[in-house]
Amino acid sequence: MTTTDTVSREAGAAARPVYQLQGTLLEACSCGVLCPCWIGEDPDGGTCDAFVAYHFDKGEIDGVDVSGLNVVNIVHIPGNVLTPGSWQLVMFLDAAASERQRDAIVAAYSGKLGGPLADLAGLVGEIKAVEAARIEHTIVGGAGKLRIEGVLEAEMEPFRSADGRTTTLRDSVFSTVPGSPAYVGKASYHRVTLPKYGFEWTFEGRNAIQSDYTMEFAA
Repeated sequence: MTTTDTVSREAGAAARPVYQLQGTLLEACSCGVLCPCWIGEDPDGGTCDAFVAYHFDKGEIDGVDVSGLNVVNIVHIPGNVLTPGSWQLVMFLDAAASERQRDAIVAAYSGKLGGPLADLAGLVGEIKAVEAARIEHTIVGGAGKLRIEGVLEAEMEPFRSADGRTTTLRDSVFSTVPGSPAYVGKASYHRVTLPKYGFEWTFEGRNAIQSDYTMEFAA
């Protein structure tokens, strides 16, 4: 999987938009900073426990408007991040979404609609569950916060240069926001409490990623 092209190059003049998504990403994991997974190396400690959270500022999937909604994948990666069919995850969908919106989001993020999201979905071996929940996904002054009551809490902030600019990661072999720069940072805390699926951990001062992303695919 590469991060250089999020629009189908095979799509001709008559191509139909499959999804057009624009928003923010919040991600944190068990790796130290910076996470080796983004350059295709094995995770610190041999495995990675993480969440990947997308907010849609604007979005349409297969003709369904998903603007303003959220999706969060809580993930266990048992080895190298690029090993196909290796990830285990629980997907949380925004409780505010209608059934039609939820179906569209699941179809896109499970890879059924193709494009860059299908490339990511190809790394997943098991979706343990899909649940609905109230998701709080906010970025204020560059600091990101994510909360699913009783399940997940995290707060993070990107690194900055000497003149205050956000430190970015580009052109990496792996990305959860293909085609968009990632803002590398640190999570002051990152807690997941989901024992019924075997996901339970607490980390402080570990890797975090934020992004303003655009993902588009037409076929």
